[in-house]
Amino acid sequence: MSATVTIAGISKEYKKGSPVLLPLDLEIKAGELFFLLGPSGCGKSTLLRIIAGLLEPTSGKICFDGQDITALPPEKRHAAMVFQNYALWPHLTVFENAAFGLKAAGVPKKEIREKVTEALKLVRMEDFADRRVPSLSGGQQQRVALARAVAVEPRVLLLDEPLSNLDAKLRDEMRLEISRICRERRLTAIYVTHDRREALSMGDRIVLLDKGRIQQIGTPVELYRKPKSRFAASFLGGVNFIPCKVIEKDGKRFAETDFGSFRLEHDTGGKTAGTLLIRPEAIGLAGKDETENVFTATYVSGTFLGERSELCFRTETGVMLDVTMSAYEHFSPGNSCRLHVDPRDLVILED
Repeated sequence: MSATVTIAGISKEYKKGSPVLLPLDLEIKAGELFFLLGPSGCGKSTLLRIIAGLLEPTSGKICFDGQDITALPPEKRHAAMVFQNYALWPHLTVFENAAFGLKAAGVPKKEIREKVTEALKLVRMEDFADRRVPSLSGGQQQRVALARAVAVEPRVLLLDEPLSNLDAKLRDEMRLEISRICRERRLTAIYVTHDRREALSMGDRIVLLDKGRIQQIGTPVELYRKPKSRFAASFLGGVNFIPCKVIEKDGKRFAETDFGSFRLEHDTGGKTAGTLLIRPEAIGLAGKDETENVFTATYVSGTFLGERSELCFRTETGVMLDVTMSAYEHFSPGNSCRLHVDPRDLVILED
């Protein structure tokens, strides 16, 4: 049975006066795939290890379904962890590795066989049960580590950057597999990563951490489309930050910049000035009849990346803008273009 995880006032200091985690509060719903996202050193792995019972917090408590488990040892928490380096035994077979947690818990042999067989089927490794770990690829080893965690039927599954050692293609495949397994089993999963693509593509909700503090919590769409700070905006994707003033005219809100006036749709929270955020992919070529949120810029340079091209434009007032489009072969340096941005893609940030 998946558990709701409550984190209340949890903090951590390895050295007095140098907090790694400042007191924070979170609630992770039962069955939720929840991401702890942030740069290296932000405290996300420390928080995961406190939840697992591998670290003792300086203050605060951890509850599973309202039960305080802060003082319980790891083996009593009914939580299972998947590590970055897999932590598999090279001298054991796939089956023996997947059965390790159940065997340590004293589960009867017949029940171990049933649970491990089911777990290996879930991760699509049943045909490799008799193979030894050194003969497996990185992706296969990660599946075995996942099977070992799932086999013990944890109330909470903890994943510490599980895909960081895999190549790009395998990472994409394993993202889908982990999402599928968590949803099929309705697992409460807490997943640590510094990779925004993993978090945005997989997560039900994300908490963005920096310097031991919560910067923002929300769904992937909320965090990407409505960031609350320059840090959140830039960590989650490409950005163009433009100083602006916010005015209201004829019942509509506009961001006034030195190269144009842009109508806004999102609530500005009463701001009268700040920073206009425009994502590079939100800028496109203006249609012949478009007049709103249109401006002129000169093409400077571009880089072809296969499915997209990353381009650079200069506005008439000298502002440099990053733009992402599907192709750029028809542009030549010095070309003047009419560009457009949708009002729904504009966000005002506080300076």
